[in-house]
Amino acid sequence: MRFLIRLIFLFFLLLTAAASAFWWWAKQPVSLRSTSVDFRITSGSSLRAAINQMSEAGVEVEPNLLALLARAQRAETGIKAGSYAVTQGVTPLQLLDKLVRGKFTQGEATLVEGWSLRQWRARLDANPDLQHDSRGLSEAQIAERLGLDPARSLEGWLLPDTYLFDKQSSDLDLLARANRAMQHRLEEEWLQRQNGLPYRSPYEALIMASIIEKETGRESDRKLVAATFVNRLRRGMLLQTDPTVIYGIGETFDGNLRKNDLRTDTPYNTYTRAGLPPTPIAMPGLASLRAALAPAPADVLYFVARGDGSSEFSRTLEEHNRAVNKYQRGGK
Repeated sequence: MRFLIRLIFLFFLLLTAAASAFWWWAKQPVSLRSTSVDFRITSGSSLRAAINQMSEAGVEVEPNLLALLARAQRAETGIKAGSYAVTQGVTPLQLLDKLVRGKFTQGEATLVEGWSLRQWRARLDANPDLQHDSRGLSEAQIAERLGLDPARSLEGWLLPDTYLFDKQSSDLDLLARANRAMQHRLEEEWLQRQNGLPYRSPYEALIMASIIEKETGRESDRKLVAATFVNRLRRGMLLQTDPTVIYGIGETFDGNLRKNDLRTDTPYNTYTRAGLPPTPIAMPGLASLRAALAPAPADVLYFVARGDGSSEFSRTLEEHNRAVNKYQRGGK
């Protein structure tokens, strides 16, 4: 009987020692291959798979002990997918807490108002925190991957903003978010539009917003620019806006718009073709979208740059010619 009691006592002594050693280990820093290690837990990963992914990235933690710790913490099924970063000094307990709470790292990409799809793609391609699934795909292929009509241009359909994302997530996911955001905004603003606007559809308003975006970045001028183009559309006048011509020239544009360019007909030349161009010419921001759908109540038909970022607006061609002479030809 005494032997049995001693055996049980020894067992509990060993168990206590093992538990103490285990909790001591849980509070000791894990070994990292570098001062900071980034790793990604893919969606649907089991605890073992997550541990393997960390180990492959350079987090040298004993897998069986970490699995045991997770079970002790009732966290074996609570691991959240995402991208994480750990630095030297992190303990197994802290590591597990990070995985359970989803304290993952984020990247960010700012998609600029007035940029074209081509410029946006170049920025995303250069972002080191994204997985570049769109690289090498045509615009139509990207549209198809996003569940959109591949026959319709993506230009204009992505809302400019700063997007936060899980590191190493797909750039296609980011583009899909930007597209959903623009669709939502366009639907909202279209429902609140002014009466009597010369647009047959929300898409035409989006095209107009892109032109406004390229013509001015000045808040005080935006609705007057919108009024100018809306008034010209109502009267059947040519829009005669340089940014559409430049967009039609494409990548060969050298930064110098010549008179011959204004006379060369393309689908985007609003000096040779009436109405709106066939697609947006850039990604318009929310302010330009709102201006297109709520232009200023002004009877203006012309504007010219003053040279300080603002514009001079005119109601008649005579007024406009005087403004051109003053601000562009150095007249008085």
